Amino acid sequence: MTRGGWMGVALAALLAWPGGPSAAQQAADAVSPEAAGAGALALTPEVAAAQEAKAAGRSVKAREWMVAVANPHAAMAGARVLRAGGTAADAMVAVQAVLGLVEPQSSGLGGGAFLLWYDAQAGALTTLDGRETAPMVATPTLFQDEDGAPLGFFEAVVGGLSVGTPGTPALMQAAHERWGRLPWPGLFKDAITLAEDGFDVSPRLAGLVDRDAARLAVHPETARYFLPGGAPLAEGDMLRNPAYADVLRLIGRQGAEAFYTGALAEDIVAAVHGAARPGLLSLRDLEGYAVKERAPVCAPYRGHDVCGMGPPSSGGLTVGQILGLLEGYDLTALGPRSARAWRLIGDASRLAFADRGRYMADSDFVPVPAKGLLAPDYLARRAEALEGDAALRDVAPGMPEFDHAGLWGPGGTLSQPATSHISIVDGYGNALSMTTTIENAFGSRVMVRGMLLNNELTDFSFRTHRDGRPVANAVAPGKRPRSSMAPTIVMRGGAPVLVLGSPGGSRIIGYVAQALIAQLDWGMDVQQAAAMGHLVNRFGTFDIERGTRAEALAAPLADLGYEVEPRAMTSGLHLIALTPDGLRGGADPRREGVALGQ
Repeated sequence: MTRGGWMGVALAALLAWPGGPSAAQQAADAVSPEAAGAGALALTPEVAAAQEAKAAGRSVKAREWMVAVANPHAAMAGARVLRAGGTAADAMVAVQAVLGLVEPQSSGLGGGAFLLWYDAQAGALTTLDGRETAPMVATPTLFQDEDGAPLGFFEAVVGGLSVGTPGTPALMQAAHERWGRLPWPGLFKDAITLAEDGFDVSPRLAGLVDRDAARLAVHPETARYFLPGGAPLAEGDMLRNPAYADVLRLIGRQGAEAFYTGALAEDIVAAVHGAARPGLLSLRDLEGYAVKERAPVCAPYRGHDVCGMGPPSSGGLTVGQILGLLEGYDLTALGPRSARAWRLIGDASRLAFADRGRYMADSDFVPVPAKGLLAPDYLARRAEALEGDAALRDVAPGMPEFDHAGLWGPGGTLSQPATSHISIVDGYGNALSMTTTIENAFGSRVMVRGMLLNNELTDFSFRTHRDGRPVANAVAPGKRPRSSMAPTIVMRGGAPVLVLGSPGGSRIIGYVAQALIAQLDWGMDVQQAAAMGHLVNRFGTFDIERGTRAEALAAPLADLGYEVEPRAMTSGLHLIALTPDGLRGGADPRREGVALGQ
């Protein structure tokens, strides 16, 4: 396409998703949330050494602190804070501010996040829920047409209709108020400098802009930033974002309140209402947003407690169910190249995903049987289905014990999040695992003051009922959409031994479960676990990562009765192991992140 040609693409052609709801589900499942492309940004000798270690399959070693994140600029910002005596919470603020600039397709101030925190002084785990919320005037039929049929996926995504109330700025401040040590304004220094002075567009960002140029062209401010002169940004272009720097200064001076009230909030609402498909977000929604502190969800596995985020995330519960279903099987003896091991893992995942689809949603709005889903006797009964020698033909939700009544139909969410993960251990022994997102790559494609706004509302089910039953994850005013994000901290003897998480849509759950099995059953190093070829089964098809050793299992799994599909699988695992010999960090080779430590 010629320079400038992207601007002429018709909006209707961009938004259409052919086929009915089942076709939309299959299409959404087939699309990678973000394209692969790691690149190499050797910005300093320290970063170059970390990149070299990653390429060679070696973990990064440290004694005092470590940060593992998706971009070297962000890793350097976090390292600077930790080196200055900051906590993991301080470093997270600096990291997130930079990530929103250098990988805007994945996360930012216009999105939301889940944070899992281990407090070394208190010896306790807690979680902060910074998930976006639906506008107070939203209805369950938000993503249905005038005939009651669900909208096509990108028809719903691109524009203001999909924008939920962002939670990331409030989460950043809440974490800093609880656990920070360094002054708040200084935590934005690196991001402000990069935004004003500019940074080179990475190979990954350039490729993603080119891939999505037609949708980025829909909204004028977005097009001016990502398609200057009508052409997509190219690798090596110098990109500046002074408007974003001004927003960070404002938040640095006035706190997160400056995002949720005043002129900035008015601009956000105006952008949502003036978008190609106007949305419902209001000043009242922004002013009323609140971060929620919740108890973690923990599941026992191999003598460890695997702890994650509970509802509205499905990540902690579903990972916990997969591991609980596998507890009685000797995966260590089978090994990572055994088709039988992957039959067990794949069908355990299918059983867990069946429960996820029916029962998991925002527990502030619907009863979620969290205890019942992880109850050992329930999982033991469900695990009986794994005792055969071939793929399960049919998988259905189970009947866990409810704390109170609830009977739901299967959900129909078309989840394609573009996401990032942050793992940090500080010099005080605190640990942070945070997964952060704006949902689809580049979110709603609506930009305001240098920030992209999320399309998080499309994580709700587009349908209100299935099989004559209400869908648990249907839209409701103020409700938080179900997520697959699975920030995880593994505990042993009351102390953390592993911090991890990943982006990747609903495949996040499989990526995290696989990394845990690689560590706890197969004894892999964190870098080996991050680089290992993926095999993920959610709904029956075994996705096998193309171009990896995992492809050797395609024929054996097909012989066991599975439909097998080799494909690109763009995880973004960032892991830190806390060992008696110090810290070990691993970064996913599929993306451009690194682990830095001291």
